[in-house]
Amino acid sequence: MQTKPQRLLSLDFFRGLTVAAMILVNNPGSWSHIYPPLAHAEWNGCTPTDLVFPFFLFIVGVSIAYAMGSKREDAAVHGKTILKASKRAFTLFLLGFILAFFPRNFSDFDFMESLKTVRIPGVLQRISVVFLISSILFLKLSDKRLFQTIVVLLFGYWALMTFVPVPDFGPANLEKETNLGAWLDRTLLTEAHLWKAAKTWDPEGILSTLPAIGTCLIGVLAGTYLKKKTIAPATKIAWLFSAGTLLFIGGLLWDLQFPINKSLWTSSYVLYTGGLATVILALSYWLIDVNGYNRFTKPFVVYGVNAITVFFLSGLMPRLLNMIKIDLNGEKVGALSYVNKAWFVPNFADPLNASLAYAVAFVLFWYVILWVMYKKNIIIKV
Repeated sequence: MQTKPQRLLSLDFFRGLTVAAMILVNNPGSWSHIYPPLAHAEWNGCTPTDLVFPFFLFIVGVSIAYAMGSKREDAAVHGKTILKASKRAFTLFLLGFILAFFPRNFSDFDFMESLKTVRIPGVLQRISVVFLISSILFLKLSDKRLFQTIVVLLFGYWALMTFVPVPDFGPANLEKETNLGAWLDRTLLTEAHLWKAAKTWDPEGILSTLPAIGTCLIGVLAGTYLKKKTIAPATKIAWLFSAGTLLFIGGLLWDLQFPINKSLWTSSYVLYTGGLATVILALSYWLIDVNGYNRFTKPFVVYGVNAITVFFLSGLMPRLLNMIKIDLNGEKVGALSYVNKAWFVPNFADPLNASLAYAVAFVLFWYVILWVMYKKNIIIKV
């Protein structure tokens, strides 16, 4: 008889913290006024904002280990489990596609023309692909093989990006428009379906999905180890903290030759962020699950149990509300733009603070909604 998967309060906390951070950095009052830690690195390097997405993929990996652990040893249920994972992955991809396709203005929306230029890659799309592939690998491979797969993915990606010549451009390079990944995206997806801010490359491109799978698999191995009942909690914490520290240092060392870069999802970036995520999970587990310090966790758990739901709706709502035009000093602006310009900007001398205050208010607004859902036990599983 299969037992109900264990549930880690620290994992819900970590997930909720990550999603709340996602919403915070994605919704400033003004994109022209952002504190540097709340913006992505221009290219190489890593800001706190660049930690958010890999942390979420790491958490997806830990969740796979907990949700599918009881099915791993029973090959008879693998087909059914993979089918279920495939349906979930399709739903995630579809939600991401809807966000990309959803118009900002219905008055001049052309369905067929929009299909020709809709962005195909994206955050939810990458999560869907990484989740499905990582789920299959977890079910079919041993822990040792999973570790070897991470090594192959990271070194294989490094070799492709640093040694394989780029067609039509020449030697391998790591520049925005001329690296191998950018060329592959333009070749397979065409510029019409890439990130609109760049058009010639995409931060969630095809080739960089390979090391992103590595990020998720690090989470899978961390979750598999954390789930072992025969190991004392203190031992788990020590080993996870040590492993995370080694990964972090490995990422810094590899950065000297293969720069830490979120848009390229470089192998050094995988080790650096995966190491930090492992350390944070170990500390959260020690503090929350082992020592029982959980009074501060509720707001983040509220976010964590409906993570994908709030990410999707918080991306959709601004587009809907900004279709409502309100007069502001003779100018017609969207409803949310009105809230920012009429309520926040006039009350802060520094536009950076006004922008940040709006983002914090946006996060708190969704917390209220999620708290009501949590109290009513409304959990929308995607």
